[in-house]
Amino acid sequence: MNNNQSATFSNLNPIYSQPSDDDAHYADEDELLTIRPANTWLSQANKRAIPKTLFGKFWHQGELCILFADSNLGKSILAVQIADAITTGRSDIPFACEAEKQPVLYCDFELNAKQFEARYSVDYTSHYCFNDKFYRAELNPDSDLPPGFKDFDDYLSACLERSIVQTNAKVVVIDNLTYLGNENEKAKNALPLMKQLKALKSRYNLSILALAHTPKRDMSLPLTRNDLGGSKMLMNFCDSAFAVGESTVGKELRYLKQIKQRNTGQIYGATNVCVCKIDKPYNFLMYQFEEYATEAEHLRKPARGIDLQEAKIAVQHRQAGKSLREIGAIMGKSFQQVDRMIKAAQVNNIH
Repeated sequence: MNNNQSATFSNLNPIYSQPSDDDAHYADEDELLTIRPANTWLSQANKRAIPKTLFGKFWHQGELCILFADSNLGKSILAVQIADAITTGRSDIPFACEAEKQPVLYCDFELNAKQFEARYSVDYTSHYCFNDKFYRAELNPDSDLPPGFKDFDDYLSACLERSIVQTNAKVVVIDNLTYLGNENEKAKNALPLMKQLKALKSRYNLSILALAHTPKRDMSLPLTRNDLGGSKMLMNFCDSAFAVGESTVGKELRYLKQIKQRNTGQIYGATNVCVCKIDKPYNFLMYQFEEYATEAEHLRKPARGIDLQEAKIAVQHRQAGKSLREIGAIMGKSFQQVDRMIKAAQVNNIH
C-alpha cells in the first residue's frame, strides 16, 4: 500500500467496537459492511419468515431467479402461467405456489397486446379472466427520452421502479433481460444489470423472475449454466436459475431443469427433469405436467458408431487433465473423434 492509500484509509472512521446487546453491530448504519457476531445473524434471521415457494422448488420468495431457454420454446408461456398462479393462489402440481396471493408486475417486452390476446382467448373471443392484481406492461413505441436521462436504459430503469411503486407489486417478471440492458450477454454489461435488479429486489422486498435467451447450442448436450448468455456474471449474481429444454421425443414437449438453487437442494437435475406438454385446453396456453424423466431421454442421440465404452475411457482421460489431442494419440483417434465421444458420454450420463 502506498502513502496515498494509507492516508485515504486513515480518514475512515473505525468500524470496530464492542456491541452492547444482541442487536448491536460493528459498523455504523452508513458503513458499507455491516458486521455482527455469527450468532446474532442467526438470531435475527430466525425472526424472519421462511421463504415460500412461488414455482415449486424452482423459485422461492425473495429470490432473483433466471429462466432461460432457446428462442421459441415457450419461456413466456410458462412465465405468464407462473404469474397467474401467484396472483390467484392456484397451485399446479408438482409446481406448488405456497406463497399467499400477491400482485405481479409482468413487463412484456416480447408480445404486443393482440398477440397476448391470441394466447389467452378462443379465436379472440371468450377471453381468460386474469386476476385484477396481474399487471401487464409493454413498451410505448411513441415515447421519447425525457430530459435528465442519459439513455434509454436509464429511463427504462426509472420507469420500472415507478411502476413497482404504483402497482405495489411484490413479484416482478421481466420478459426479457435484453430490454433492461443492451448486449447483456457480454460480461461487462451483465454486471451493472444484475446489480440494478438486486438493488430493486432489496429496496422493495421483491421476488424477480427474469427471462433470458441461450445462444445457439448443441441439442445433443445437457443444459448447463454455460448455456445462459453472459453466463458467468448473470449466473453468479442470481439466487436461482432453471432452464427449459427442447425434447426430441415430441415437438410439443419441453423439460424443466434446475441449474442453480440456494433455498433447496437440486431436485430436478439431469436424472429427474420435469417433462411438460404445451397445450391450450380452452383459452389459456399453458404447460401441463406429464412425467419425470432423465434429461438424456429427451436429447438428440449421439452419432452412430460411437462406442460408449471407449467414450467412458476418453472421459476418464479428460478428467485426468489430458487434452483432446493427447487422448487421441493414446486411443488412436483424431481429436475430433475424441470430442464426439466425450459429448456422447455426457448425453448418456457416463462419467
